Amino acid sequence: MKKNMLLLSFFMIISNLNSQESKTPKTQPSKFLSNFYYSVNFGGIFYPFSNDNLIEGYKTETFSKNYFSGKLGFGYKIKENLALQFGVIRPASWFKYDNVNNIGYYRSVWINAWYLSLKKNINLTKKLSFFGEVGAANVTRSGFSIEDKIIYDDAHFGSLLYGFGFNYQLNDRWKLALNGTFFPKSDKHNQPSISQTSVGFEYHIQKIPEELALAYENDERYFFPKNILQVSYGTSKIGFGANKFFGMSLKVGNFESFGIPVFWVGDVKAENSFSITYQRLAFRTQKLFSLDWGVSVTAFNTEATNTNVFAFSIFPTMRFYLMRRDGFDMYTNYSLIGPTYLTKSNIDNLETGPKITYQDTMGLGVFFGEKRAYNAELRIMHYSNGNIFTKNSGVAIPIQFTIGKTF
Repeated sequence: MKKNMLLLSFFMIISNLNSQESKTPKTQPSKFLSNFYYSVNFGGIFYPFSNDNLIEGYKTETFSKNYFSGKLGFGYKIKENLALQFGVIRPASWFKYDNVNNIGYYRSVWINAWYLSLKKNINLTKKLSFFGEVGAANVTRSGFSIEDKIIYDDAHFGSLLYGFGFNYQLNDRWKLALNGTFFPKSDKHNQPSISQTSVGFEYHIQKIPEELALAYENDERYFFPKNILQVSYGTSKIGFGANKFFGMSLKVGNFESFGIPVFWVGDVKAENSFSITYQRLAFRTQKLFSLDWGVSVTAFNTEATNTNVFAFSIFPTMRFYLMRRDGFDMYTNYSLIGPTYLTKSNIDNLETGPKITYQDTMGLGVFFGEKRAYNAELRIMHYSNGNIFTKNSGVAIPIQFTIGKTF
């Protein structure tokens, strides 16, 4: 039943995207988008895990702590100084108990928090404001076992979230942010408190004068495809180096976690993958940025057990144009938390979680040819539930080679 409903949703969205006539230029955001913003923040995360969290008889003298973390989210302005926010807070790499009981057991504890909060700004000056944040969070913790004995158990629970900080407005679109966020400890779930201090930015999509929106729309110097149809193929024979680099888990020399922490890998590895993707332009600026809505179907088989899986996804894509030349336009794109239905769960005998999950993609591509009619792209993909559940092994799709047609 869920599968049929999801397929029906795909059909309705595609039909709507193709039949709906735009009443305003794509350079003018809709009423919803004009109140929308996204935030990207990085900083330190602190959680005082200790031997007290382990069962009796197990302890370690040292811990590996990586404090670097991110806070990524989206916001919707209910009023000018009141917003509803949704996002995730997590470390770049996990807390680790080193050499438990001095017999060579190294075990990690995973922690992740998805949150929904209200943010209230109080203006201090024309550009500087103070804000308070309060909300609820879905906290998941993956503990560990030693020889099938649970030493620190998994946990999945609701928590309060509160925080404060400062925003400094650079212009109508960009704000700098200094954040402090706190989750109280939970004695019931044997979970210490979590606190994070981070810095970053907010990008607010803004309406512009109608004359300017029309001028941007008719500016033929900058190409933005209205529709893209793509076909992609990937194979694990080329390895998962790109996935690991952007998931900060690539081993290079003495570095165990070399890379940039902006993507994820996954314990389930796809051997071959094939995708069909359709994207339609929703919003664009004059030159550098666009937002598309898309649908895709991906088929892959796994390396470990040769299991065949289909993934049906709906997703947003942010596209940033890096270079515009006479013969081509180069871009990078990024897509997060695209609702997805997988035809299998617990793939390759790993606990990947429920069939309803999320798709993430990241790519680098070009539009080329007369009137930029053709498209080529390299991209990596990931499926997981974002640690909303404690069981979240994740699926890694290695680099896909993509060709496309714009229209």
